[in-house]
Amino acid sequence: MRIVREMSQLEPMMAAAEREAGLAFGRPECFVEVYAENARHVETQCLADRHGNVVVLSTRDCTLQRRQQKLVEEAPAPFLSGDQLDQLKRASVGILEEVGYCGAATCEFLVTEKGGIYFLEVNTRVQVEHPVTEEVTGVDIIREMFDIAEGKPLELKDTVIRGHSIEFRINAEDPWADFRPVPGKIKRMQLPGGPGVRLDFGYGEGDTIPPYYDSLVGKLIVSGRDRKQAIERAARALDELSLVGIKTVVPLHRAIIKRPEFAADSVEAFRIYTRWIDVEMPKLSEEAAALQAAPSVAAEDAGEISPLAPAHDANEAPSYRVSIKAPLSGVVMELCVKEGDKISRGDVVAIMESMKMEQSILAEEDGVVTKINVARNGFIEVGDDLMGID
Repeated sequence: MRIVREMSQLEPMMAAAEREAGLAFGRPECFVEVYAENARHVETQCLADRHGNVVVLSTRDCTLQRRQQKLVEEAPAPFLSGDQLDQLKRASVGILEEVGYCGAATCEFLVTEKGGIYFLEVNTRVQVEHPVTEEVTGVDIIREMFDIAEGKPLELKDTVIRGHSIEFRINAEDPWADFRPVPGKIKRMQLPGGPGVRLDFGYGEGDTIPPYYDSLVGKLIVSGRDRKQAIERAARALDELSLVGIKTVVPLHRAIIKRPEFAADSVEAFRIYTRWIDVEMPKLSEEAAALQAAPSVAAEDAGEISPLAPAHDANEAPSYRVSIKAPLSGVVMELCVKEGDKISRGDVVAIMESMKMEQSILAEEDGVVTKINVARNGFIEVGDDLMGID
């Protein structure tokens, strides 16, 4: 995708996009659409059966994202007008009916600052954020999917929204280091409880989170009679949640729900858009540090990592002056230099992949590459010597 802000850029940008599309997909066709800047990400949770019935269960707001990947989701999507809700519902039903869809589906849209609605895509599966819809509708989406698969007609005709629900993705990532994945062992885990709290976790205390898969450790879903109560309960639940041994995005979540732009009570004050986290990270970091008071929180935020074996024999002195160490455990996707190359501070020397995210490895000083300790597509542990320089 390429953004065109002036008409003079349209022709060269289109030509470049066509070349890229041809190389990537074997087809150069591209299309032009409005670029919705500072928009919200709003979606509908739908069910469709083999008998032509399509039901929209609820809306969700999934605007809070990092790297275009969702972090916080809530249902129903707040501060939408009746006309917007009607447009979202009609569009979703029309899309799914047109293609004869069957099963659970999420229709995704962008909602602009001026209230315009633009279609994005349909996710043809159940999504990570489906629990918030279950909480506000009382519908077991997974069970409905089984019934649909067995050929049963949908008995649901419409749903009644009850209260508000917010989901926080608990990822093993360091939010203050560009959301770098942090696999490792969960030494201690303290989970919250109380009214309105639901937990969907795939790991427990003592488990080791490997670098091979998604960074999602679990989900915290908090519901209340309205959005205000859901936020109040979420603040308490996040304060109780502690994972020691790895870094997570929990401190970021604590800072987010304190921000007036998120905890707003009107559409004018709700100033959240898809790049809001990226833009506000310096302030969120400061606010998270100020909130870090409880001992359990401090221990978690310290991000203790289990000790790992050194890259070389402890009795063998490395044959280089300084080393570039792997900042995370993962696979070396690309080596951007070779032994003997001169490099400068800030040069990209390798690209690593961990937990489905790429990370560029930069040289921290000038020098000559004298030793590369891992091959392309090889695995390396965090802290091990990726390469040595003199």
